[in-house]
Amino acid sequence: MENIRLGEIMSMVRRDGKVTTDSIAERFGVTVQTARRDLGTLCDTGQLTRVYGGAVLPSGTRNVRHDDRQTLNAVAKAGIAAVLADRIPDGASVFIDIGTSLEAVARALSEHRNLMVVTNNLHAASSLAQTDEIEVIVAGGVLRSSDGGLVGESAAEFLRQFRTDFALFGASALSQSGDALDYDYREVKVAQTVMSLARQSVLVADHSKFNRSAPVRIAAISDFDMFVTDTQPPEGIAEECQLHGCEILIGTGR
Repeated sequence: MENIRLGEIMSMVRRDGKVTTDSIAERFGVTVQTARRDLGTLCDTGQLTRVYGGAVLPSGTRNVRHDDRQTLNAVAKAGIAAVLADRIPDGASVFIDIGTSLEAVARALSEHRNLMVVTNNLHAASSLAQTDEIEVIVAGGVLRSSDGGLVGESAAEFLRQFRTDFALFGASALSQSGDALDYDYREVKVAQTVMSLARQSVLVADHSKFNRSAPVRIAAISDFDMFVTDTQPPEGIAEECQLHGCEILIGTGR
């Protein structure tokens, strides 16, 4: 029974980004002491890292697998995608970055008319290629088989041709002060190139990114014009957004 509970606790963390002793006690009908002991077991084996009140997935140099990320916080991502798609008018030019949140945005944009979409995300390109109303331009580059992303200097060089109305970026993690972080410096290079040219830059990240870490800095939250998420961000991030005029847009699952 304990092994089953530990496995389900790991599923909770992968879904939500963090688990607390109180949520474990409530979910499984055990005492807080038992919940702490379960977390201790998972942390001792390196599967989780302790934080105040609970635990998170350990920081590392690799992202969660693409197939797993597609199911993580899927409802939240759909809500984020819907509210962001409502802000993008027909006839706009849009860059779509790599990531499952951005793939959700691509699906939400599929009913738009006369869009030009530039992307280094093969999954996003594939979903948008189904309509004649959207012109899809795919960057060249090194194909990352793990998630269908095109990265590297050749992708960055190709994308220097475009100054899109909107550039939509994901992040693997957000620091407490609001730095958007990722795992692959080649992907970050592409994002930074596009961001320097776009008319409006938008960061897209669900709440689980508040509890994660990654080694490569994309940009500060203050460098974005808009931050789209599914819940009120932590105080430090919210303050940075308010101070630098980065609009916070909150979408809920639909």
